[in-house]
Amino acid sequence: MNKTINYIDTPEKLATLCQQIRKETWLALDTEFLREKTYYPKFCLLQMATPEWVVCVDPLVLTDLSELFEAIYRPDLIKVFHSCRQDLEIFYQITGKLPTPIFDTQVAAPLLGFQDNPGYAMMVSTLLNINLNKAHTRADWSQRPLSPEQIEYAADDVIYLCQIYQHVIAKLAELGRSTWLANDFLELSNPEIYHVHPEHAWLKIKGKNKLTGRQLSVMQALAMWRETQAQEENRPKTWLLRDEMLLDIAKLQPETLPDLANIRGIGERIVNRHGRVLCQLITNAKQRLPIPLNEKDRAFKKNQQQEAIVDILTAWVRIRAEENALNPSILATRKELEILLMDADESCPLLHGWRYSMAGKELVGLLSGELALSIQTNTLKIIAVQQ
Repeated sequence: MNKTINYIDTPEKLATLCQQIRKETWLALDTEFLREKTYYPKFCLLQMATPEWVVCVDPLVLTDLSELFEAIYRPDLIKVFHSCRQDLEIFYQITGKLPTPIFDTQVAAPLLGFQDNPGYAMMVSTLLNINLNKAHTRADWSQRPLSPEQIEYAADDVIYLCQIYQHVIAKLAELGRSTWLANDFLELSNPEIYHVHPEHAWLKIKGKNKLTGRQLSVMQALAMWRETQAQEENRPKTWLLRDEMLLDIAKLQPETLPDLANIRGIGERIVNRHGRVLCQLITNAKQRLPIPLNEKDRAFKKNQQQEAIVDILTAWVRIRAEENALNPSILATRKELEILLMDADESCPLLHGWRYSMAGKELVGLLSGELALSIQTNTLKIIAVQQ
């Protein structure tokens, strides 16, 4: 697209940009960053656009972006992203807070008939009939100077986002769904999403449900140590110990350096540098009870009654999805319905946002016995149960 891209790399240009932002009601944003060799993302470029202008801000040259963030964080300015979590993580890392309000086109896309979590290039292709250049997908954005091709590539991520946003909000209004996403966007602005708690790191380890009591306790201690150490060193946590190595150590439970060194795949550097600490962690962890697994993390075989209940929930999801011209899997997958049945914790998508309004509230009512299914004139309906 032929549009002048202003490269902001001086305080004077930045001040002018901030004045311009204060005149806007919404703004498309994206970031370029590197994370291959660090724990925290290295912020390399900030792209912003409206239908009238587009800029790329260089955070590696400009050391003080406080005025810029103040302008962006205005509560009357809608911040438009596509797949915003990593962008917001950078904002949170720099400022200690998150911008509101936001609008995420990836989150909105399923309400327009797209698959769940569609990529930016897919939406640009489908809605605008434009195929994006992917030549700089793996570029090193920390190198300077950036080539004109890199700058153009980065700017495209917000130039077309402006057009996508306008299309999406118009279509949502046409379908009467403009307010459906308010809770989803509000949740994305929850700081807890972006604040890492090392003591919870073990929850992301696949295979934890197969560990016994002592093994689970050891794995939890190791995962917490790895997360904390990676933060302190600002290095990827897998550079310390991969997930499969955590599980192997948890199962073998070495308490001496020779035993630790004999575990296949563990690096000599890790043993020499952290071996004594790891052995002590293992010894201590074996003496205490593990944090219990959630029910949804346990290997749980459903009985025939439970399978039948999930079948009924699935049928109702299909009905609600068809009524709203949605793919049923966008509203709820069978796995999500199983979670709702077994352990409906706050991570279940059906308990949040438009999914809760469309079907989740009714499904919870069915499971609690407050609602029931009824067949009336060959039509499946939900009715209140008389107490």
